[in-house]
Amino acid sequence: MDYKYLLTALSLSPLASLANDGPATDAPPAGEQKRPNIILFLVDDMGWQDTSLPFWTQKTPYNEMYETPNMERLAGQGMMFTQAYACNISSATRCSLITGANNARHRVTNWTLERDKTTDRKSETMDLPDWNYNGVSQVEGISNTYVGTSFVDLLRRSGYHTIHCGKAHWGAIDTPAENPTHWGFEVNIAGHAAGGLASYLSERNYGHTRDGKPTSLMSIPGLEDYWGTGTFATEALTREAVKALDKAKKYNQPFFLYMAHYAIHVPLDKDMRFFPKYVRKGLSDKDAAYASLIEGMDKSLGDLMDWLEKNGEADNTVFLFMSDNGGLAAEPYWRDGVPHTQNAPLNSGKGSLYEGGIREPMIVRWPGVVKPGSRCDKYVMIEDFYPTLLEMAGVEKYETTGPVDGVSFMPLLKGTGDPSEGRALVWNFPNIWGNDGPGINLNCAIRKDDWKLVYYYETGRKELFNITEDISEKRNVAEAHPDVVRRLSKELGQYLRKVDAQRPAFKATGKLCPWPDEV
Repeated sequence: MDYKYLLTALSLSPLASLANDGPATDAPPAGEQKRPNIILFLVDDMGWQDTSLPFWTQKTPYNEMYETPNMERLAGQGMMFTQAYACNISSATRCSLITGANNARHRVTNWTLERDKTTDRKSETMDLPDWNYNGVSQVEGISNTYVGTSFVDLLRRSGYHTIHCGKAHWGAIDTPAENPTHWGFEVNIAGHAAGGLASYLSERNYGHTRDGKPTSLMSIPGLEDYWGTGTFATEALTREAVKALDKAKKYNQPFFLYMAHYAIHVPLDKDMRFFPKYVRKGLSDKDAAYASLIEGMDKSLGDLMDWLEKNGEADNTVFLFMSDNGGLAAEPYWRDGVPHTQNAPLNSGKGSLYEGGIREPMIVRWPGVVKPGSRCDKYVMIEDFYPTLLEMAGVEKYETTGPVDGVSFMPLLKGTGDPSEGRALVWNFPNIWGNDGPGINLNCAIRKDDWKLVYYYETGRKELFNITEDISEKRNVAEAHPDVVRRLSKELGQYLRKVDAQRPAFKATGKLCPWPDEV
């Protein structure tokens, strides 16, 4: 890139950055208040309802079904966000997290795995755009890649010890970004290019043969010490994270731990520490297996919270909980026509731009800053973590290779303002991920205030929902509110053009699909 951006974490806007050639900020001067440790606990494929902690105004049968006492514990000590959004697909979310760019800008709009290979399903009628299926990177030289600056690298350069544990999924195999150390992590535990795992079971060596050869591209690396020990992958990762924290405590510097679990992604392996309990509750084997994945993840959360308390770090550690996309409530994960997970009252799930695919459980705990047991009903987006984490760490000015679309949610944590007011959130998905299903494939969306507009590239269909009044998106009120449709269509179209977003084309004519404000 031949341009740089100097950003101030206290005054970001989603579409604006200031060009400058100043140096990145180093660690705060000696004598300033001790900077907090930061733990970002990211769960894979966890839906809004995959917890006993209700993020809605009432408990649902799903909240009654699952047991997540440590999520409840964390929420009791911090702030729940009831309208936290990610992208509909894992890679898109993680690339927005690490670069601070909206997915329409970085163009990693579907999931990544093998270099120079798209993961889209085929279409008889549409030509899909040449999106960034090699992921994101901090260096030039790889085709179909977005070049951005890692907030982790900025943390490391400012004096943080940086630890990655679990799923990475930022770049394809044989690209620099497949390795978390490329992003500024000094420690990498089990992170690689894959977005899933071959097996949670140590009896299967987490997807390796007896002689150590991976059986698939999804085989988890780096956990050889646990092979054949009966240790579930979630537990093995947690133990390794605790070892890394033990080491970090000796370094006399703040640490950042990115605890990115492979759970609760398929396969539905049974975590036998919890599986029998859910069978006794009357769940089917598959549903009990899913519930056991959730509770195993929750135990990991509790183990990390326990470590902070036992080591005297709880009061000086920010703890953030988030998921990367909605639960598996849509194709291709149905079995016998019935999803083994659901997100009701939200509509649909992973892969969809309806609420079930993008609304996530989020909690932030920060002693002395965030009010315990509080709730925030304002909306935030995954790229907002970028400026927020840097602001938490006291890194106020920094250079980036591209614009940061995220907006710090520190005012929401402190109760000093509302950065969501008048702000639009945008998603772009000009891809085909699954079979036809609610809100899935070849669409884009915008959320502003109470309204959400979903636009379908191939058909030109527009759906308008008042999310505040209709959280389940059952009532398309586009015909009743043509003025809102026009206004949001214009804002969405202008934004997509401004960030150089992509769209599909019709095979029959070769013409690009219209932008939403052209229909």
